[in-house]
Amino acid sequence: MPKYLKYLMAASLPAALMALPAIAQDAQALAASDIAPVVDTMDKGDVAWMMVSSLLVLFMILPGLALFYGGLVRSKNMLSVLMQCTIITAMVMVIWVFYGYSMAFGGGTNPFWGGLGKTFLSGVTMDSMSATFSEGVVIPEYVFIVFQMTFAAITPALIIGGFAERVRFSGLIAFILLWVTFVYFPIAHMVWDGAGYLFNMGALDFAGGTVVHINAGMASLVGALVIGKRIGYGRDNMAPHSMTLTMVGASILWVGWFGFNAGSNLEANGGAALAMINTFTATAGAILAWSLIEAVTRGKASMLGAASGMVAGLVAVTPAAGTVGPVGAIAIGAIASAICYFFVDVVKNSLGYDDSLDVFGVHGIGGIVGAILTGVFSAASLGGVMGDDYSIAGQTLIQAKAVGITIVWSGVISFILYKIVDMVIGLRVSADDEMQGLDATSHGESAYHL
Repeated sequence: MPKYLKYLMAASLPAALMALPAIAQDAQALAASDIAPVVDTMDKGDVAWMMVSSLLVLFMILPGLALFYGGLVRSKNMLSVLMQCTIITAMVMVIWVFYGYSMAFGGGTNPFWGGLGKTFLSGVTMDSMSATFSEGVVIPEYVFIVFQMTFAAITPALIIGGFAERVRFSGLIAFILLWVTFVYFPIAHMVWDGAGYLFNMGALDFAGGTVVHINAGMASLVGALVIGKRIGYGRDNMAPHSMTLTMVGASILWVGWFGFNAGSNLEANGGAALAMINTFTATAGAILAWSLIEAVTRGKASMLGAASGMVAGLVAVTPAAGTVGPVGAIAIGAIASAICYFFVDVVKNSLGYDDSLDVFGVHGIGGIVGAILTGVFSAASLGGVMGDDYSIAGQTLIQAKAVGITIVWSGVISFILYKIVDMVIGLRVSADDEMQGLDATSHGESAYHL
């Protein structure tokens, strides 16, 4: 061996020996990382986004939905709609804290309800966390509770449009209390909780097509049938008293819906961005479709039609917002808008039921169409995010089953609850009160002083 190599080896040996402990530490750390659990992390950006999203959904109810519905009724019933939305929102928030959150997301393995383990938010603290869709990423449980609380509040508020202008206030409040308990909380658990029946069936419902819109749409239709038609329906002029307020309310709904859809991603990342752009494009496609159909069939496109198309598009994209592409969202919005128009303009008139503000025609039908089309347009071949092994036919069948289960659950239980409340309290105001208007007879107020 050359002499200079001996000197080089002799010089490098101490350095190599000194490095051995560091190498051993690295190896030990690597071995530990292989078996150590993923550490949960909370990102302040996610938390801030979810807080804003919760406020946006509240904004959808008050004043968004209240003004949208209020503008659609006659002026003598304006305040009754505002009051119903306000009290329902407050009551459901209290119920949610008492036992609703536990029934929907209380843990356990029951496929139909979450149990009572988190009644009165038992065990929830500032330090308790809720999982998101990314492994190891969490948000404060209080934030998740608040976000889901706004969903629980807006869903029953949607129902009132089906029988607006003729419902007894006390009977309505009693029905809503029972309805969220026996219909909404179980459906929310079945669809969105990891132990839920529809969740494990593989149903896709990103932000509430089944939980919110089909659920509320069916309850609203059943209520309209049980309570009966308004006095003078089909004879008297029952046109909206303020399309201006309806347009304002619909626009607030669109803005708030970004919290509804993009917030359902639970994180401020690309998934939220996808839901956001879909909430733009589906709604735009639906507005254009409804207005075009009106222009062709009636010769004029109306503001009422544009507002109805706006809501139809928002409803339809709700279950699909996180799994379809922007072009697929346009298709979903346009298709749903056309089908909703048919139900509102043709089916309702043919069958003669009085769905006052077209809750079933827009929310129920829009939710059904959107939920089923989610199974189609979520495919990667059509711009969706699902993988190569995704089956359009298989997923669409699952979506149809979820829709059917929701229709039956909501329809049957809602009918039973309406009948119980009607026997105990009464659901309909007197004919004199209805003719005078619910603002004065139910609340002693008037929306307008001329």
